[in-house]
Amino acid sequence: MITANNVSLQYGKRVLFDEVNVSFSGSNAYGVIGANGAGKSTFLKILSGEIESTSGGVQMNPNLRLSHLKQDHFAFDETTVINTVLMGNEKLYKILVDKTALYDKPDFSEEDGIIASELEAQFAEMNGYEAESEAGILLAGLGIPVEFNEQLMKELDGAIKVKVLLAQALFGQPDILLLDEPTNDLDIYAIRWLEQFLLDFDNTVIVVSHDRYFMNNVCTHIADIDYAKITTYTGNYEFWQQASQLNQ
Repeated sequence: MITANNVSLQYGKRVLFDEVNVSFSGSNAYGVIGANGAGKSTFLKILSGEIESTSGGVQMNPNLRLSHLKQDHFAFDETTVINTVLMGNEKLYKILVDKTALYDKPDFSEEDGIIASELEAQFAEMNGYEAESEAGILLAGLGIPVEFNEQLMKELDGAIKVKVLLAQALFGQPDILLLDEPTNDLDIYAIRWLEQFLLDFDNTVIVVSHDRYFMNNVCTHIADIDYAKITTYTGNYEFWQQASQLNQ
């Protein structure tokens, strides 16, 4: 579960959020909606910690892992495609880097061996030995051929970079997944694949998208931003829309 407690955000005289209290939990997919400029993407950045609220805060069980779709298409330019995806699970990737550095030491000591053994145990516990295979499956599902896996991100065109960053966000079964406009620049086959992935996903998804068809297919709940507050409703976008019209 991730919860916003009395979250307010103000830019000068403009109040974007006013003491928002909302929780997201379970194997639910929440579609965040609201008028242009209401703060949909900003709210996801508050949840991810990219933006600090003016007051209030976000609470999440420290044992849970949150993943969000990165928007900086140049942040991983010197990294291979496969490693960029693996970096979606920061803890796992750090263990991989640390143990590789140990084994590469020319003067590998007995103490290094003990540390390496501990890292191997942690790596195995996190399903690290299946990680590269999982990353490859995600990339293939999004339509990226295997020959791209060892290329540097800077060698890719923008459309493929978008898919790699999406695979990075999806990697490793995060407990909470934040997706801001995930269908942008995706072809129809990748969008349909993503829809099925999210339908099969067992944890919490919070998504912002202008693709109403996509939202209708994947969302189980709607989080409506209106007048600086957020109200959640059970049902997909179409259900929310019909209910709103009846209430007018």
